[in-house]
Amino acid sequence: MCDGMIEKRKLVCIGCPLGCPITVEMNGQQIISVSGNTCPRGEAYARKEVTNPTRIVTSTVRVSGSKVGAVTVSCKTRTDISKQKIFDVIRDLKSITVPAPIHIGDVIIPNAAATGVDIVATKNIS
Repeated sequence: MCDGMIEKRKLVCIGCPLGCPITVEMNGQQIISVSGNTCPRGEAYARKEVTNPTRIVTSTVRVSGSKVGAVTVSCKTRTDISKQKIFDVIRDLKSITVPAPIHIGDVIIPNAAATGVDIVATKNIS
């Protein structure tokens, strides 16, 4: 159903290093066409980006009791989360301190900000 209100959204694909310029034509929330991508990943990225954009969040968390003097450990969301939840996740991360030792893959926060996604350590701290 087209009421003449076609919106063109221009994106740069982040699916691979090519960075294709992609144009998505929409009528309201309905995607009419996707063009400019050189691979299927570009089309999938564009469709997701205009309907439900998500991101992986990377950050650090304070550490207590480290034997190597580390005061923070790097961490990330296990999978991507809705862009609308990013600041909620960051607030959760700022509010905690985790005890050493920490191993890559350890869950720092389960179900961060009620996203259903865990925050995991990306570095070992003894």
